[in-house]
Amino acid sequence: MRDNAVRGKVPSDRRRGDAMARPREFSEAAVLDAVVHCFWSRGYEATSMRELMERTGLTGASLYNAFGDKRALYQRALDHYVEASIGDRIQRCEEMAPLDGIAAFFDEIIARSMADPDHKGCMLVNAALDVAPHDPEFQEIVAGVLARIEAFFLGRVRQGQADGSITSALAAEDLARHLLGVLMGIRVLARVRPERALLEGVLAPALTQLRAADA
Repeated sequence: MRDNAVRGKVPSDRRRGDAMARPREFSEAAVLDAVVHCFWSRGYEATSMRELMERTGLTGASLYNAFGDKRALYQRALDHYVEASIGDRIQRCEEMAPLDGIAAFFDEIIARSMADPDHKGCMLVNAALDVAPHDPEFQEIVAGVLARIEAFFLGRVRQGQADGSITSALAAEDLARHLLGVLMGIRVLARVRPERALLEGVLAPALTQLRAADA
């Protein structure tokens, strides 16, 4: 089967130790985008290598050579999703005022959830529920990303407490953990009850709790 993925948009990559190896003729980012969509829509177990081949336009041999087996491909796809979605959102929201950044982080998640006709939820949360309980390595990966999100909340809360925009009545660590819990709840609810009023209703008390009494 001839590979049909996006051609020639990235520098060629020759595999080490094989002087006769051909350069890769596809965009790795485009392939990972396709793989993310496949795993995100169907989950790890329900996604077959044949479906991944059809979605990416690559042969099984090309996928194995470039990314490894299905498990390794899922890990690469999850990493790609995290950096393109969560990592990018954290970076943008860290540039805002503390309370504004936290609110914008959640507002974007709710907006994306409402705009998704397939109600896929969050690929990271899906991995936490579907894969991590049975795979210690993925449990560690997911826990690491959740810790990264918690650290974002903690940094915003501490800065808000320092400038007086966020309450100091509760410890910054407790507020950050509470926000992480609210996030997980919204992400799960968005899959089964994607109702804006419900999701915003879950968020509203958390944001109210953050505001300093005299802010």
